[in-house]
Amino acid sequence: MSMDKFHTLTQLLDNAGCQYKIFDLGRRVCEIERETFKAVEDNRQPYPWPMQQHAHLSISFWQQDNPPWIWFLKLPLDERGLLKQAAVGDFIKYVIEAMGATLNAVPTEEELEKLAANPYTFKPNDDKLAIFHAHLRQQLALPASQYYEHAQLYLSGKLDWNQWQGVGLQGLADVCARMKQENNATWLRKAVNHLPMTPLYALLGCLEHCDLPPALAERLVERLTQESTSDEADIFLMTALVRALSGAESEVLHDTLRKLLNQPALCHPEMMVAIAGRCWKGLIDTETAGLYLLRLAQTQDQTLFNQLFADLVMLPALRGIMLQVLHREANPELTEAITRLQQAARGQ
Repeated sequence: MSMDKFHTLTQLLDNAGCQYKIFDLGRRVCEIERETFKAVEDNRQPYPWPMQQHAHLSISFWQQDNPPWIWFLKLPLDERGLLKQAAVGDFIKYVIEAMGATLNAVPTEEELEKLAANPYTFKPNDDKLAIFHAHLRQQLALPASQYYEHAQLYLSGKLDWNQWQGVGLQGLADVCARMKQENNATWLRKAVNHLPMTPLYALLGCLEHCDLPPALAERLVERLTQESTSDEADIFLMTALVRALSGAESEVLHDTLRKLLNQPALCHPEMMVAIAGRCWKGLIDTETAGLYLLRLAQTQDQTLFNQLFADLVMLPALRGIMLQVLHREANPELTEAITRLQQAARGQ
């Protein structure tokens, strides 16, 4: 079958009679609705969650009674956030050469290597891989990993909290992905105040990629408030807590960010990166976005300012808000940072 027949990945998958699921892996690990992805592929809308001008995504696909294949793809976007069609066409060509147009040829070792080594595949970090597999298995009604029950037992408090060395990251991810099952949400909420630092950081890293029930979000906000009012605030723990709140309801996230941004001492570069990378949904009005950019300007790191502004303005949900902030009267420090940003853009 001619390669020219397929212009999009979903055409190829539909033609091969595959079931498939698509996730974003750039910012938060979350599913992309099939119709949304088809609109992105047809350039009818920009990619919803770009990162560094690329779409980082996974496509899991399977034919009846077969285990799923998974592609991790990093596809370039243009300045409007639209997929570059030539890159998609290139990747389709690699796939058809290795697996045939029906996607059921078993690739040779050499073809597999060629498919894995093409310029559009990437390897997500271990944290994202763990939560991605946890979400995927939960959605496909497959059993959790072998580490699930031990992690569940540990988080329930039935073991000593210091006995965390045998708890696997995959197990924590499985509990987070299945928080609507059994007592998982309750155990997670109670565990937040008891966990030693190492497992707490691992758990917060998983929660970044989950929608939080209100009671769990409230517990994280309490812990964040407690930390922020402490004489020796642990800024790295606070950053991890803020990232973990990215899946809270938008009002909770917005209020949390406002309180943080009104305390300049807490707005160090790590925190600014965390907000842009995970909690951008909280920057939903020009006032909050303007305050965020002011704190970013006050870090005195123009390179960071330019990078994070460029990243946020690419997000379809924030583009209009960011451009409004750019063109309105602002605090002198912010105005100066914006002027330098514009000079850098002109000098490209």
